[in-house]
Amino acid sequence: MAQRGGTRSATGTVTCSRLAACLLGGVAAGCGSAPPPVDPGPTISATPLTRVAVAEDADDGGQVVSEKGHLEPAAVDAALAPHRAALTRCYTQKVGRRTWLGGKVVLRWAVAADGALGSVRITESDLGAWPIERCLLDIARQAVFGAPAGGPAELTLPLELSVAKPLPLAIPPGFADDAPHAKLIASQLAKLDGCAKGKVAAPVDVAVTIYVGPRGRAQSVGFASASDIDDAWSACAEKTALGWRLPESKGQVGKLALRYRPR
Repeated sequence: MAQRGGTRSATGTVTCSRLAACLLGGVAAGCGSAPPPVDPGPTISATPLTRVAVAEDADDGGQVVSEKGHLEPAAVDAALAPHRAALTRCYTQKVGRRTWLGGKVVLRWAVAADGALGSVRITESDLGAWPIERCLLDIARQAVFGAPAGGPAELTLPLELSVAKPLPLAIPPGFADDAPHAKLIASQLAKLDGCAKGKVAAPVDVAVTIYVGPRGRAQSVGFASASDIDDAWSACAEKTALGWRLPESKGQVGKLALRYRPR
């Protein structure tokens, strides 16, 4: 059934059509402002997730209890609309001439039953640009959704960001069969361990996307994880990773997908 501010599918996916149009079209979409100088073409949707808890029971070995919170499309649209321009600027103002910089970023909010905002995370990203990803997180933390119907809820927001066709994730030729390359990657990833100091904990199962230029010099790096990434850890990790030397991709910028502390 169509609802103001969006539509709902049989699977429960909320598509914020008006918000996406505003981000994509500016004046053409009737939003009353000029389009941004560089159009990243983001696609916005918000998907309520079902939380499932398993309670142990001595008689039957376990009981599955499902709790599903729900936010109306109009409420999601209203919560995100004030931040649409800022989310776009995170990319357009930081991409510069790096036209090869692009990818998909998935933001996830946990919303308590009373509407309080819990964790805000980038659970997936192959953008490979932590300054942009951190900016998106900072804006996402400002969203106010209100109390979900039916209990706590989680929302995901996928963003497609690019000024041109982004580079595909690629492994340099012969990488998989080259033990020295694998050893080099492992040694570089191990350097991130030094970013966990004192009360700063290392995140778990981190997707590390890194662009490698001529002579194997790191050009840009980004992080994503379903676990919390401490701000101090990410600042240190970005600085550390930008000092890496990696296998180059035929003298051009190449894009690598790595995993730090996988489960």
